[in-house]
Order: sequence, then structure tokens, then C-alpha cells
Amino acid sequence: MKLFSFRNLRIVLLLTIFATVAIYSKSQLLTSTAWLEPLQVSIYPINGDNSPKTARYIQNLNHRSFSDIDDFMAHESRKFNILEERPTLTRLGPEVMESPPPPPEIGSRSALSTMLWSLKLRYWVWKKTPDNRSNLNRVRIFVLYYQGDDAQPLAHSLGLQKGLIGVVHAFAIKKQNRQNNIVIAHELLHTVGATDKYDDNNQPIFPDGYAEPNRSPRYPQYQAEIMSGHIPTSPTESQMATSLKRCVVGPKTAREINWISTQN
Repeated sequence: MKLFSFRNLRIVLLLTIFATVAIYSKSQLLTSTAWLEPLQVSIYPINGDNSPKTARYIQNLNHRSFSDIDDFMAHESRKFNILEERPTLTRLGPEVMESPPPPPEIGSRSALSTMLWSLKLRYWVWKKTPDNRSNLNRVRIFVLYYQGDDAQPLAHSLGLQKGLIGVVHAFAIKKQNRQNNIVIAHELLHTVGATDKYDDNNQPIFPDGYAEPNRSPRYPQYQAEIMSGHIPTSPTESQMATSLKRCVVGPKTAREINWISTQN
């Protein structure tokens, strides 16, 4: 039996990489959810459909395009008395000229393929947005913009806690800016530990996916819990919130992102 075969060496190398990534991810988790200073959020736009209209839309983006994300986080955090008055500082980064590697298709997805894709994505992020600063307190969100088609929904957005990375699919249409920012805020909160609060039919889960679960009468609700993103109008129907002003951070989400002590 060869102890130092190429196969064994490859396994040892992979295990070493996974262990290093796990240790670094733990450090990111502790730092990014301490809320002792603003979490740095960098938005990197990508022309997802290579459209000239989308290119012009991206050229007109600026820091103010995302200011309601920071306003929302500041407003909601005051309910939980966290130490940092402005939990996030969101800034527009340079345009990225290449799309990130897509996740494995649901039908062929496994724990190993998902893990390898996560490493591939993190390597891509490191190549496209390198710097010499520590990324322990910086979330990088890559927003792929499209002109969109009413008959074709956009791909699913995602936020990874390991790596503090978000990939958002959004519409390059000015009237969609507010709802785009809901999706960005949702994925941003995923990167710091928040979980989805909707079911397989995209309906808010009661009670954690409701902004006012104790409201009487329960329906219609008038706001959305940010991790469901939808306002329930009946037990089986809901509508997407129109802006972050119609969203709240509920108690379970606050606990997941360390705005409420887990001991409470």
C-alpha cells in the first residue's frame, strides 16, 4: 500500500484547504457579527445580458443608489439597541466584466459539488476583487443586472456566510431600484447568518416570516419580514414589498445576526 500516492496527496491537500477555509470563515463570522463598527458592503455591478441599455444603467449607478439599504439597517437596528448606530456602510465598487461561476443545478447538486463550487466562487471573488486589507468585516455583493423579461424570472440570488459573498440577479430598470435593494439587503443578511423565512411556494412562514404575527385580524399584513420579502395578504397569498420602507427585521432574524443575544 502506497502511503504517499497521488490520490492520498490530493486528499490531504483538499482537507488542508477545507480546514484553512473553515478557520478563516469562523473568524469572519465572529468579526462581521460583532457590530462594533460598520460592516463594509461593496457592490460590484455586472452587465448580465451584455445589453447597451444595461451598460448605461450601470454607468448611472452611484453610492446613493444603495443608500436605503444603510438607512434600513440603521432604522431596524435601533429596535435592538446594538452598539453600532450605522451597522452597514454600503459603497459602489467598480464594474466587474465577468460573471461568477454558476452554482450546480438543483437536480445534480450534492454536498461535495456545492462545497467545490463554493471554493471556486471564493477563488473567483479573490481574483476579481483582490486587495491587501482583511476581509473579515467586508461583504462583497456582485449584482448581475438584466433588462429582464416578464415571462422569464431572474435566476435565484444567494448570500454565502462563508466568505461574506452575495450574488444578486436584478433588473436594470430604474423603477425596480427599490425592489432590487430589498433583494440585496436580503442576501446581505444571509452573509451574516440570517435564514430564509418563506416556504417552497415563496409564501412567508408563520410566525417568523411575518412582520406582525400578533396582528388582529392577522390579514392583511402591511409590512414584510426582510427574510421573506413578501407581505401576506391571506394564509396562502402574498405580494412582494415595494421598498425597504415596507420591510422589518423580525426577532428571529435579529437573533441569527447577533442583534439579540442568543441567551435571551
